[in-house]
Amino acid sequence: MAEFWNRLKHDFQLSIIMLVGLCAFVGVTPYAAYRLIEGNYLVGVVDSILVLCTIGAVRWAWVTGDTIRPGQFLAVIFSVGTVIVANNLGINGLFWFYTLIMFNFFVVPPLQSLLATSLALIAICVLGLMPGGQIFESNYQMMSFIVTSGIASFFAFVFAFRGRRQREQLNTLATLDPLTSTGNRRTMERELTIAMAEQRRYGKQYGLLMLDLDHFKRVNDLYGHKAGDQVLVAVANLLESASRESDRLFRLGGEEFVLLLPLVDMLGLERAAQHLCSAVAEQIRSPGGPVTVSIGGAPLRRQENWQAWLHEADECLYQAKHAGRNGYIISGLDVSSTKALKVVSGTD
Repeated sequence: MAEFWNRLKHDFQLSIIMLVGLCAFVGVTPYAAYRLIEGNYLVGVVDSILVLCTIGAVRWAWVTGDTIRPGQFLAVIFSVGTVIVANNLGINGLFWFYTLIMFNFFVVPPLQSLLATSLALIAICVLGLMPGGQIFESNYQMMSFIVTSGIASFFAFVFAFRGRRQREQLNTLATLDPLTSTGNRRTMERELTIAMAEQRRYGKQYGLLMLDLDHFKRVNDLYGHKAGDQVLVAVANLLESASRESDRLFRLGGEEFVLLLPLVDMLGLERAAQHLCSAVAEQIRSPGGPVTVSIGGAPLRRQENWQAWLHEADECLYQAKHAGRNGYIISGLDVSSTKALKVVSGTD
């Protein structure tokens, strides 16, 4: 249960789909039963299909983690269903169109929801204008419906558009380091937790590298924080370009970075550390000359939690610093489960 609420807490769109699904089930199911009992089988069947499709879409989103396609599917199904209900029930069925407006703008991106809602509105008006159409009692009534639903759609679009933009901005602020645009500590903690879960469940291999710029305080003290910031950005860009696309880079704080490497063994972790050490020393310059890094690495084995895993890499980084800097130390566990440190380091 805790996992259920935690997932809804951290996935806004999934929580919206779950809430919409609950509302649709609670709100539409009684109408479906009533229409079937009353003998209006077409509307009753449509309502029943809407409920079943909603349940299926909610399960689809929950199992796969994909909230875009289930939302699009629901927008299409509910738009078609609203048109059928309005055509069959007339003015009494039009009230559901305002619910459709809010529903569409919550579950799919604003432009897609505007398209789906507009098409549904056009379809209702076309059916209402056809010979024998019974949706509207007069053209005045139809114009009133078009104006009111259009205004409601406009405000829903503005609200949805601004809300989505604000969520994207908040997500950026919450997950990325503002200076280097790498993942921040909060993001790192989440990714390390996920990595440990995948390692325990599926045996997936992971490695961790902690990188610290050598003598970085001198750059700030002698040339100012602006120069130091430029060096940090340059190092972050180099680390990302020199890593695999699947690797994740985070700024831990100050001049420290953490690199998470999936699907890597001990040899691959050593090669990555050596490659990054050489790349930084060869390509990064500060006003005072070349920039170097010290690196501590630890493969994911049987650490109790991500804090212990990170601490193991931090210990190796500390030893790399004291071994002369501009080098790396990788931690490994032998058969007897005692830590073996292998120094593969150069000097500053």
